[in-house]
Amino acid sequence: MSEDLQIDEPATPYHPEEMKAVWDVRLGKNMTIHATARWTPAGVVAAGVTTSAVLLAVAALVRACRTPR
Repeated sequence: MSEDLQIDEPATPYHPEEMKAVWDVRLGKNMTIHATARWTPAGVVAAGVTTSAVLLAVAALVRACRTPR
């Protein structure tokens, strides 16, 4: 794995408020892990709404299972 990883990036970000993170982790002599993440404020809000909906559904299921029949 001596090849360098090349990431093709656009000349300008897709979104003006886009945030980006890059991680490089080296495990031992021969293994390297490269990771990147891009997100926008709208994506963070969408993830929050989705998480809230899932947790609300799980809470309803737990409550339904606990009520005596």
